[in-house]
Amino acid sequence: MDSYSFLRELADSWALLALTLIFLGVIVWAFRPGSRALHDDAASIPLRDERAPCSGGCPDCGNCKTVDFGVTK
Repeated sequence: MDSYSFLRELADSWALLALTLIFLGVIVWAFRPGSRALHDDAASIPLRDERAPCSGGCPDCGNCKTVDFGVTK
């Protein structure tokens, strides 16, 4: 058996099985119980400490330089 045929057979069977098991393991790890808090924390990273320029048009603004969106943990 030449090397190409052997590698092709290996890729068709065992590599496919290994990659499928790795994929299923990652899915189980991501949806495991107790990981919701970690995922919620990671999802809120872009919104932490966001500040936007203020146009001074809001009634109780007082011509502030920035507006705090108030995103907290």
